[in-house]
Amino acid sequence: METKDQRYLVQQNKLTDKDNTAPVFARVMRSKEGKFEGVSFIRNKEKATVMTIAEAEEAMAWAAKKKGNAHEYTSKIICVGQ
Repeated sequence: METKDQRYLVQQNKLTDKDNTAPVFARVMRSKEGKFEGVSFIRNKEKATVMTIAEAEEAMAWAAKKKGNAHEYTSKIICVGQ
């Protein structure tokens, strides 16, 4: 049986971060059937969605396309332990 390599988070930092505010992390929204519906960004790292690398890339692409202020943030995929 194959196990999914789920150990990645999507982290965003504000580009013009003068206050050194904390980064935000992606929380993936899914339908009851498990279909990807979107992403919200939260401050609590423990409540963020742990994903595979493909899911993390999908979340980053969705955020860049759908979030109006996406140009104000830099996004990166990090390992859970970071």
